[in-house]
Amino acid sequence: MAKISRSESRERRHLRVRKKIFGTTNCPRLCVFRSVSEIYAQVIDDMEGNTVVSASSIDGELRAKMAGLKKSEQALLVGKTVAQRAKSAGIDMVVFDRGGFRYTGRVKALADGAREGGLDF
Repeated sequence: MAKISRSESRERRHLRVRKKIFGTTNCPRLCVFRSVSEIYAQVIDDMEGNTVVSASSIDGELRAKMAGLKKSEQALLVGKTVAQRAKSAGIDMVVFDRGGFRYTGRVKALADGAREGGLDF
């Protein structure tokens, strides 16, 4: 039996979680993806199949603010930004999808930033 790679394990965990988590128009899904150097967040309406708002550490608007910050501080800023954009789009409540990643470090920082920004989940 072949050894399962780390990324394949994450994808399996994500699929397992996605069986239970579904974003509606009233309560969309806040999806997080974390790469080695960057972090991305999107608010997704699964009923329509489209992304409502998004923010990331490579966002042109945020790039200037990211200079000199640690990765977890960048994630906090991305969380606050995605919450602000969601609020302006009329979204107050979301379902958090950690994307198969552990709820610690940058993923937790992003969630805390989104909560600080006013999103409920």
